[in-house]
Amino acid sequence: MKTLSLKLDDIVYEETEQLLEKIKMPRNRYINEALHYYNRIQKRKIISNLLVSESKLVSEESMKVLHEFENLDEHGSKEI
Repeated sequence: MKTLSLKLDDIVYEETEQLLEKIKMPRNRYINEALHYYNRIQKRKIISNLLVSESKLVSEESMKVLHEFENLDEHGSKEI
């Protein structure tokens, strides 16, 4: 386990302390769980952004292939 020093905004600290008193959870455990949750959210955002950019690339390539097939159909129907 790593030890770190943390500076919190006063309002965040006060709100956290009030919640901790009500839920009877150690501050360290609460912060660990909060960071774990926030990390999962950030990882999902990264994956989502990656999927969007990769989908655009695939879409562009799919359109190229579609145009090639259309050109084949045009050339094929002229020969008949």
